[in-house]
Amino acid sequence: MWYSGVMAGSGDKAARRLAPWLRKRLPAPAATAAVRAVLDELSLATVCSSAHCPNQGECFARGTATFLLLGQVCTRRCRFCAIPGGVPAPVRADEPDAVAAAAARMALRHVVMTSVTRDDLPDGGAGQFAAAIRAVRRRCPAATIEVLTPDFRGDTAAVDVVLAAGADVFNHNVETVPRLYAAVRPQANYRRSLAVLARAARRAGGPCTKSGLMVGLGETPDEVRSVMRDLRRAGCDVLTIGQYLAPSSAHHPVARFVEPAQFQAWRADGRRLGFAAVAAGPFVRSSYQAGELFRDAAGT
Repeated sequence: MWYSGVMAGSGDKAARRLAPWLRKRLPAPAATAAVRAVLDELSLATVCSSAHCPNQGECFARGTATFLLLGQVCTRRCRFCAIPGGVPAPVRADEPDAVAAAAARMALRHVVMTSVTRDDLPDGGAGQFAAAIRAVRRRCPAATIEVLTPDFRGDTAAVDVVLAAGADVFNHNVETVPRLYAAVRPQANYRRSLAVLARAARRAGGPCTKSGLMVGLGETPDEVRSVMRDLRRAGCDVLTIGQYLAPSSAHHPVARFVEPAQFQAWRADGRRLGFAAVAAGPFVRSSYQAGELFRDAAGT
């Protein structure tokens, strides 16, 4: 079986619309069963499933997953994202301990956690991130921890709550170039996202900072390079760049399928700009092979 890149299981017709480098073989269901069993037993969500990630099968088969905190309904309605918007459920009090238990059972060396955006919460969910970091640290002391956070509406106190919990990697994605924010993520703000990253980068003894971009939304290569320069000025250490794949026809359309050579050029540009590590390619996502990328950045 293979993944078409438009929607999982969308069939041969959808696959033929894609560039040839956007075909990905899916593992047999049995290969992913162990991870799915742990997630089901502990009632945990993953961004892998909720966001229709094309790497889900590969990652589950490798025994990894990216945990999705704070429910599966977002208070924002970004036009690139498969996660539905609406009124979220109450925060689950035992979620941090459940994530830690799953990480231990999966023997994860690098634990990645993200969340929906929760503008309905006074702290934007920062406290839940901090609790999850501490729970994982207690249960899996040898593991490194990465968080991919929302912008917390620019609330520096909320950012500081997450930073104080001591994750090894603080990731916040700018997602796209400034010109496309109004069309793609109208409730976000490019400068606000840069400020969140800059605050994390300025923290003494703080985490490795990371951000990511989707391409194929209508941006130009020069606009991508401009964002890369902005991220370096903000103190961002690690960068990911991947192809945008529309979850459905109701989402923002794919403007183009970026050729592999362009990703290679951006990767070289990133290293010249001083990023400690850059992952760029059609199937690159923020949490895809995140442990390997962190170790590359750390030189270990």
